[in-house]
Amino acid sequence: MTCACSQGLPSRVCPMPANSSERRLQRERKRHPMTTETYRVLIAGKVHGAGVALLRQRPDIATDLVEAVTTEAYRPFLPNADAILIRTQPMKAAEIALAPKLKIVSRHGVGYDAIDVAALNARRIPLAIVGDVNSRAVAEHTLMLMLAAARRTVAHHIASTTGHWNERNRFDSTELDGKSLLVLGFGRIGRRVAELANAFGMVVSAFDPFVTAEQMAPIGVSYAPDMTNALATADYVAVHLPGGQGPVIGAAELARMKSSAIIVNAARGGIVDELALDSALRERRLRAAALDVLAEEPPAQEHPLLNNPFITVSPHNAGLTEECAMRMSIAA
Repeated sequence: MTCACSQGLPSRVCPMPANSSERRLQRERKRHPMTTETYRVLIAGKVHGAGVALLRQRPDIATDLVEAVTTEAYRPFLPNADAILIRTQPMKAAEIALAPKLKIVSRHGVGYDAIDVAALNARRIPLAIVGDVNSRAVAEHTLMLMLAAARRTVAHHIASTTGHWNERNRFDSTELDGKSLLVLGFGRIGRRVAELANAFGMVVSAFDPFVTAEQMAPIGVSYAPDMTNALATADYVAVHLPGGQGPVIGAAELARMKSSAIIVNAARGGIVDELALDSALRERRLRAAALDVLAEEPPAQEHPLLNNPFITVSPHNAGLTEECAMRMSIAA
């Protein structure tokens, strides 16, 4: 577990022990050794039962479990919360102000874009994240999306179950073996994607300004010094970049790619310009795309990408396997 702490810049992330939430509560008890106070933990959002059970084993901890993933649902419980375990809901300064007893916030995940870190820092309240519990799950999901797009799995399933068996004779699937994969972002997930892609016989390169060629070489990955040029030669692109203030892959970047290329985004919604992607697919300037994340979640039913026949979408569940959900609930 790591912590977005009150030292340095508001968005800084620093190491924090895996049992940091418990240690902080222990320090509180040491300051008041005679107290029999029960600490109240607000669990905002549905988490795996293993994590809830772990908390409920403690006689000095009471829990409030609010499974609805809206800010309005958990807000009434804030005044009594000593600690908050939160999933994907926003937690802004207004919510933090409603929690005068708050000592720690633990994110059931890695990203903390929806949490007002500056407001936590102003009160010296640490923010913990679960660390590397989902990289394998997300990497597997990325390869699944890549295969689904390449082999047109969804379209072929629909054809098979609606009496269009001759769809098999379109010869419109493609293979991974021997194809070039560009991984954008070579952190834990990007590295695992590269390892899995190597096993499929792909020729893997990666772009990451914070990773050197020497760090990529041991796992058989070529260093791409320039993203724009690398996009032009890739058969597949897997996006694993951190979220920012706008699209990293916009109309200009998509225009650089091969018309036979496939792009997969299992990182953050909005990194790929969705309108530009929709146009590129419909105009057949790209072969296919697969997304686990969207700029707006859940998307409106009229979202153009949901009705695009050349795209596969999953509901931001790359890291929500049974095993990963259990690890995450315990770590958080």
